[in-house]
Amino acid sequence: MTAEAAAQALWSARRRRENYSNLPADLRPRSIADAYAAQDAYAALAAPTYGPVAGAKIATTTKVMQQLMGIDHPCGGVIFRKTIHASPAALRQADFINLRIECEIALRLQAELPPTGAPWSRESVTPAVDAAMPAFELIEDRNASYRETDVRSMIVDNCWNGGIVLGDAVPSSRCPPLVGIAGRLAMNGKPVSDGHAEDPYATLAWLANLWAERGKTLQRGMVVITGSVVATVSIARGDRAVFAVDGLGEAVMTVA
Repeated sequence: MTAEAAAQALWSARRRRENYSNLPADLRPRSIADAYAAQDAYAALAAPTYGPVAGAKIATTTKVMQQLMGIDHPCGGVIFRKTIHASPAALRQADFINLRIECEIALRLQAELPPTGAPWSRESVTPAVDAAMPAFELIEDRNASYRETDVRSMIVDNCWNGGIVLGDAVPSSRCPPLVGIAGRLAMNGKPVSDGHAEDPYATLAWLANLWAERGKTLQRGMVVITGSVVATVSIARGDRAVFAVDGLGEAVMTVA
């Protein structure tokens, strides 16, 4: 297995709009570290289409998802510049194979978080944040069977990130406390679910340390999404989703 071969297999499958399947045994990374090396190769292949890496995401944060995939930790992926949409966003179902959404708190960085600062803590990353905003993550799982998904293959496939939709940025000086902040999702004018964020700054620290392990820096201006506030839902043509967060406003998206 080489990182480039694993990345090419999954990038080609995505470009051909195939349903997701795990990498074959001869291409499957032997370790989580190898999977992230292949994810970097995947990002290089995707950049001509989706633009450079402009953010980071966390995945498999719940114990249920971790148990399904046989791991005891979250995973990380990247967000490409051309897949970042401002709210209200109008998206096309035809651009996705199987679109699902997660409702998250996004943080924008005003300073870089390099490997030299590791190990990062919530306290040490907080000054690097200049704004927060409600966000949708666009999940492009390509009709994956979650119970059968190999986590190393999913990491190479960039943890199924299909982009994000960002609400208006609220400067840190005017942000309410983010730990436990409440959010509500409505679809087509009807309440669907509500929940509370955990600790977005702790998530940022986890991602900064993950990047540091790979010799990578979270750059100034990047956006980091910090885990779903409510359960993941599917969204289809004709739907309108509104994610409202106390003190942060809302993110809105429609699908045509």
